[in-house]
Amino acid sequence: MTDMLALSTHLPVVEYAPGQAIFVEGEPSRAIWILMSGELEVRKGDVSINTINQPGALVGEVSVLLGADHTATVAATEPSRLRIAADGQSLLLGDPIIAGLVAVGLAERLNFVNTYLVDLKLQYEEVPGLAMISDVLSRLAQRQAPSAQPGSARDPDPEY
Repeated sequence: MTDMLALSTHLPVVEYAPGQAIFVEGEPSRAIWILMSGELEVRKGDVSINTINQPGALVGEVSVLLGADHTATVAATEPSRLRIAADGQSLLLGDPIIAGLVAVGLAERLNFVNTYLVDLKLQYEEVPGLAMISDVLSRLAQRQAPSAQPGSARDPDPEY
C-alpha cells in the first residue's frame, strides 16, 4: 500500500514509542492511521494475531467502516511513525482512490481467510470442533447486511 503513503502526505504525523498503544480493543475511535515506519502488533485479548511493518499499511479502518469500537488493540513494538486521519470517514469519502485501496486491501484479507478456511475444511473436516468451518464459510458468504457485527458465534466450550 505504498500508494497510501503518497496519497496521505497532507495528514499529520504522530510518533509512538515501543509498547505505546495506537488504540485499544473495545474503545471507540473515528481515526485511521497509516504506517510510515516501525512495527505494530495487533492483539485480540491476550492473543497476538498480527505484526504490521509494511509502510502504507492502514489500521483502524475496520472500526471506521463498521461504525463500531475497535475489535483489537494495536501497539507499537518499536519506534513507529504514522499518519493520522482523525476523521477516517471523511478520508474515505473524500478520496475515491483511497476508498478503493482500502476496499482492495479488505478484499485481499477476506479472500485469504476464505482460502484458509476452505483448506482447513478439506484437511480437518472430520476433527471434532472443526466441523463448524462449513457454517463459518456459509455465514461469510451470506454476510451482506451493513449491520454485520464483529465477533464470533462459535461454541465457547467446544468438545475438542
